[in-house]
Amino acid sequence: MKEIIENSLKNTLSYEGYKTLVRNLLADGKATGTEQSEALTDYSLLNDRRMKRLDKTLKLSEVTLQEFKKITIPQTWLVLTEGWCGDAAQNLPVLNKIAATSDKIDLKIILRDDNLPLMDLFLTNGGRSIPKLIALDKDNNVLNSWGPRPDTAAKMVADYKEKKGILDSRFKEELQVWYNKDKGQSVQEDLIRLVTKFPV
Repeated sequence: MKEIIENSLKNTLSYEGYKTLVRNLLADGKATGTEQSEALTDYSLLNDRRMKRLDKTLKLSEVTLQEFKKITIPQTWLVLTEGWCGDAAQNLPVLNKIAATSDKIDLKIILRDDNLPLMDLFLTNGGRSIPKLIALDKDNNVLNSWGPRPDTAAKMVADYKEKKGILDSRFKEELQVWYNKDKGQSVQEDLIRLVTKFPV
């Protein structure tokens, strides 16, 4: 596992570098990842707008600010993602804002399709679900992982799948409405619980 993690760390992007890559690909009519389609490009364009909006409007709670200022152990937050992923567009800006509150957290972004050996170590219910945050200590040991979405949204997904069998376009719209109302609060709560599981 450690060798796969360390090899993947050679391919990382900063948050700004990731956004630039997505925009440069969009300028050429492309999306990130090995699969290309008009739908994926359209999702990527929509997600770019979402991230721009969240970068400007997202506010961290006082509890979040206090909790993440307590961190004393240097750590890398390695996040597997792709530009077309709707959950990533809603959650990455939150991860970035949280990481920016602590000089102990180094946020690094990595593309899933280019790093499947790493992705396959962190499956969600057997699927390559993204975004996936892997928290590493200074020696690249795994502290914890999170993703692809907040616990509340994950329950919504599970309940809908149980009823309908698939996540259709109607549900995907409902999920985005939930994200917009939630304003990143559930991700913050999840990550506070995450960091309290290991020494800070």
